Amino acid sequence: MERHRQAVRLIASTVRSFFERAEPYRIFHGSTNSTRPAHLKAQTRLVDISALSHVLEVNTASRTALVEPNVPMDRLVEHTLPYGLVPPVVMEFPGITAGGGFAGTAGESSSFRHGYFDENVEGVEMVLPNGDVVFAKRPSKEGGAGEYADLFRGAAGAVGTLGVTTLLELRLIEAKRFVRTTYRRTSSVAEAVRVVREETKREGNDYVDGILFSKGHGVVVTGQMTDELPQGAKVRTFSRAWDPWYYMHVRETTKALPSCASATATTATDISSSAAESETQQQAEGSLTEYIPLAEYLFRYDRGGFWVGQAAFDYFRPVPFTRFFRWFLDDFLHTRMLYRALHGSGESARFFVQDLGIPYDTAEAFVDYTTDTLDIWPLWLCPLKTPAGPSFHPHLRAQKGAPAGEMLNIGVWGWGPKDREEFVRVNRALEAKVDELGGMKWLYAHTYYEEDEFWRAYGNRSWYEALRNKYKATALPSVYDKVKVKTGPPESGWKPWLKACWPVGGLYGIWKGIRSRDYLLHRGATWKWTGGGEKVKEKTL
Repeated sequence: MERHRQAVRLIASTVRSFFERAEPYRIFHGSTNSTRPAHLKAQTRLVDISALSHVLEVNTASRTALVEPNVPMDRLVEHTLPYGLVPPVVMEFPGITAGGGFAGTAGESSSFRHGYFDENVEGVEMVLPNGDVVFAKRPSKEGGAGEYADLFRGAAGAVGTLGVTTLLELRLIEAKRFVRTTYRRTSSVAEAVRVVREETKREGNDYVDGILFSKGHGVVVTGQMTDELPQGAKVRTFSRAWDPWYYMHVRETTKALPSCASATATTATDISSSAAESETQQQAEGSLTEYIPLAEYLFRYDRGGFWVGQAAFDYFRPVPFTRFFRWFLDDFLHTRMLYRALHGSGESARFFVQDLGIPYDTAEAFVDYTTDTLDIWPLWLCPLKTPAGPSFHPHLRAQKGAPAGEMLNIGVWGWGPKDREEFVRVNRALEAKVDELGGMKWLYAHTYYEEDEFWRAYGNRSWYEALRNKYKATALPSVYDKVKVKTGPPESGWKPWLKACWPVGGLYGIWKGIRSRDYLLHRGATWKWTGGGEKVKEKTL
């Protein structure tokens, strides 16, 4: 802990010096999973917190972990699994950090039960904009206000605009060896949305998400943690270079299945609970089950970055999108390297990466809209337990008081229009449609709202400004300042022009990825399945 305290003292001193000079600053983490243009993050005045990248403690008695903000999900899971514990919500890209999950918005396949990532954080150490170091605690469930509870609630999702997070106390739950994963085939958008919602109500499900490959081919994926592996059951992995990409595996194994619409609720329950159910019977009823090691399940979308990794093959079109080349180029096709290349190449300026929180009753209308205007497939479906407002997280806002509730995250990821003006137009139109349907956007992506539109959509300006005044954060960029994409003339000069020439930008992105040496991280990962069990440690770190 002494190393941590010294690092925090240095950060606090740096922040205090900026405060005394009334100079705004930005935080340097060392990596990013945002797709916002780089100019929004460029700043000469930086507070470097990249050294805060350690798990300080895993406490088996309290089932908590003390985690510095730059600890990525794969390193976090590698620290907790030996104790038989795992975070309730684990972001599906290994490089996303704990601090990013708290300061941003992170909803995953366990979020129908556990909410956003920050809902499982018990408290955070923060350096306030004046250099003071405080520990903000989550408000108690009994309604009592913890110390700095208003700061805790405001900082969650506020993209670092109320202070610098330097430590998180994270709640953990019991882990099991496998996830019994069941795929249910659907044949319409309405059916897929309905089945997703049904599965969130089914007792025993630990994970629920879905993929729409088209309007006529959807798959709802449910997972139940278990230590049991039935005799003869094959363990499925997705981390090795010759393994299939997860979404392609789901598509191929379900394309010949009938819709699960004809299966009764009783039959679906039997399928989920009976390890002896035959594969033939499940196929006849529109479902299949397989066993995936827990960490392999948590990071199943890493290779290929869901399905956006195929965009790299679209860019380098002479390279065929075949299993051989996915194996041969595997180092470049994990999410860390894909993000490096995306930013380095400049192609993020025309790549459409949006996550939208949509009320269930308007979700089908939203898919109809994206089909007509963008024609991007597949789409990701992820059910969410959302908080009461005010919040910068997507939450129900149609009713008075913005109550806690349930929404469906729809991930829309693919190439946008090549023309820059058209790209902005379709993004603006999407924002208007999401607002019309009562939804909200994740703020990690391209955001084009005018300021009055932004605050009308998120509806919490007075609450947020009161917190900024109380905690002396008014010299920092606001949430809107940080996420708004400037739509003026494009960058000038030879470098942007050269990067726009195919394939220079893509090759430059690859070079940036190689220089980062991020490919070594997946090679050395210890969470990957090796066929053995995990011995539970008896003491904390």
